[in-house]
This record gives sequence, C-alpha cells and structure tokens, in this order.
Amino acid sequence: MQVCDGIISADFIVTQNERREIVRDGAVAVRGARVAAIVSRVEAERDWAPAWRRSLGRAVILPGLINAHTHAPMTLLRGLADDLPLMEWLNKHIFPCESGLTPRMLEVGTALACAEMLSCGITAFADMYLNERQIYRTVDKIGMRALVGEGLFSFPSIGYADPAVAFDLAREQAGELAGHSRLRYAVCPHSIYTTGPEILEKSAALAAELDLPLHIHLAESGEETRMSLEMYGCRPVEVCRRAGILGPRTLAAHGVDLLEEEMELLAQNGVSIAHNPRSNMKLASGIAPVPALLALGCNVCLGTDGAAGNNRLNLFQEMSACALLHKVFSGDPTVLPAQTALDMATLHGARALSWPELGRLAPGGPADLAALDLASPGLTPLYNPVSQLVYAAGGHEVCLTMVEGRILYEQGRFSSLDYRELLLEARQLALLCAGNAA
Repeated sequence: MQVCDGIISADFIVTQNERREIVRDGAVAVRGARVAAIVSRVEAERDWAPAWRRSLGRAVILPGLINAHTHAPMTLLRGLADDLPLMEWLNKHIFPCESGLTPRMLEVGTALACAEMLSCGITAFADMYLNERQIYRTVDKIGMRALVGEGLFSFPSIGYADPAVAFDLAREQAGELAGHSRLRYAVCPHSIYTTGPEILEKSAALAAELDLPLHIHLAESGEETRMSLEMYGCRPVEVCRRAGILGPRTLAAHGVDLLEEEMELLAQNGVSIAHNPRSNMKLASGIAPVPALLALGCNVCLGTDGAAGNNRLNLFQEMSACALLHKVFSGDPTVLPAQTALDMATLHGARALSWPELGRLAPGGPADLAALDLASPGLTPLYNPVSQLVYAAGGHEVCLTMVEGRILYEQGRFSSLDYRELLLEARQLALLCAGNAA
C-alpha cells in the first residue's frame, strides 16, 4: 500500500495535461503540497492508504482556476459606482474613494475577495493594488496563491506619500516574498497614463534586475489611446515598447484597443494578455481582439478585474462570457471553443503569472484543485465535461477548493477564515467607503 495524506475521488477528473486527458471514475492522491498520483477510483481504494478520503461521487475535479488580473480589496467598492464610462468611473469615483482606504479596509476587502474566489474554484490570482503588503499578508494567512505588486504611480498613493520612494518599497516587498511557496512578486506600473516614461523605464529595469514579472494595464480603451497620443505623441503599446516594458514576463491587462501591427509586436515579444470580458463590457471599454491574438501565438489568459468594475470575481462567468462574446462578435460559432476558454483560465493563466507548474493536475505537480457538484439541475445531463464547465457551470456548484494540498473551502465552509465575522465587518466598512466616495 502506498501512503498519502488524502484521496479525492470523483466521476470525472479534467487534468488539463498535455493531452487534455479526462479521467473517468478517477482519484487524486495528495501528499503534502503535491499531487502524488492520479489513478482510477478502484486503484485508489486498492493500492493507497490515505489519512483521509473525500468521495465526491457525481462531481468533476479540475485544476484550480487562475485569475490573471484583479484588485482584491475592491470588493469593498462593489456596486459603488456603476453604469459609468471608464475614465469617469476611475477619476471621479474610484481614485477618490481609494484615497480613504485604511489598512483594515484593505485586509477585510482582500479576505472577502479570497473567500469569493475560493468559493468559485480560483486558487491563484494576480493582484495589483495600493499598500500591497497588507494584501499579501492577508492572502498568506488564508492560504491562497498570488502574484502581487504595489501599484506604481507618478503621484502619491496610500502606499507611499512620495512617488520617489515607490521603487524602494517595491524592492522591499519583493525581498519579503523571496522564496515563498505561494506568494510571488511583480513590478506593477499602473498604466501609461498614471505614470510616465521615467517610471515605466525604471519599472522595466527593476523587473529585469530582480528577474520578476511585470504587470500593467495596457490599451484598455480608445480613451486611453487618445490620452496617450496627447501625452506622448504615440499609442500605448509604442510607449511601452520605448520604455522596454514588452517582454516574455510581462502581463498586460485588457489589450482592447490594438492595431494589427501592435498585436504582432506583443506576440513576438512574448507578452501575455489578461482578457477581462465582463469588466470591458460593463465599462464599454471595447472588445479585445482575442481570436486574432491567439492566432498570432499570443498567450491570452482570463481575469476578472476588480469587483468595483465587474462586479464578480468568478472565472466560470468569465469563461462563458469570453466564449460567447467572441462568437457573436465574429459571427462564427466555432470561434473560441470551450477547451480554449478553459485553457485560458488555467494553463494560459499559469504562463502569464510566470508560474508554469500551475493550471494542470499531474503527478508531482501542485495540489491545487477545485471540484464541482454535478448533481445541480443545470449540470444534468453531461456529455462533455469541458463544455459543461464553460457553458453550463456558474461557479456556485463548486463544492471543494484546495491549495497546496490544503482544503480551504468545502461545502460553503472556509477553513482559514471566519466567514460570518468577515461579512459583518465588510458591511460596516462599506459604509465608510460610501462616505469617502460621496
């Protein structure tokens, strides 16, 4: 008998391995933070001696989903300023409200985001925000994975009173997370319109010096392009090219307003694009040319953006929105099939976070997974598990989420946070946020 910490079995295991193998009547053996084996249910019962078992029955197990672009504490701003254009929403409502966020607000907002993501099968995310130290310490306590970074601006933020010290702060934070198994750091210049050539160039240099990913908002809307032409005399992608931003460890959020030659440049430089379909639709930012980017070999993944602009942190909704949006926009129902959408939420996200071992279930790989209960009426019957995950699942069917071999969410319960107390405090702090925005 082989010994392991636990066995989780289900009717289907969507591995997302190189062959996109789906195991029927399978089991995942977990040892420590790793997957020890993926075997049949019969083999699991016959050959393995676990400390615990979860027999999920009519369920599907899949790799933990990866949210490639978000701003976790913005859960406290959910619904605060809806139905507005991007720049008005940002400059007249979000930025003023963020100036009043306290460290405790950041902690509670982050914990609420983690709870929401775990309940929707997300195990890792890329975060860019303010006073990021408060955020990653909260994520660490809860047990999720994240690529985090302090938002870098040309003006003061709640993270630093003087922009001149922002890079020292980023360097300190990166040092704090060096060697951490679940938390990694990215250099995060916010955008071309909130920084400038000097900050962009320093960001590229710091990322190269410390061998870190770089995370930036890029080409989010036509309005951003207009501002870029006015400020710099060229379009946003060219601003980033001149600053040395474009490279294989760069994660660019949105990529909506792109010319064909810009898409080619991004693909040639190995830049990953985080597609945020629901946020882009809600803010009327435009439709990212995802099929064209994919055809050029660009790594396109999925993000939710912050809850203030989406208003959910749910990648099942993003997968469905992504697939449907590009079918209707192109007039071709074969565009962006379900398997591609699932790849974007798993394998592509792992690559975008410079964390390639994530996004799949394989022996020796990270024990990061989610499971959905297939007993829901909306998931019955089932012919193709991948199609069901993309077109039928809503995320509420998630019954278990594991990160690094530890079950953090199961049947509505969270093992690393007091959910009832979290909701109470979040509601109280939301009143203060509303006051800041008034």
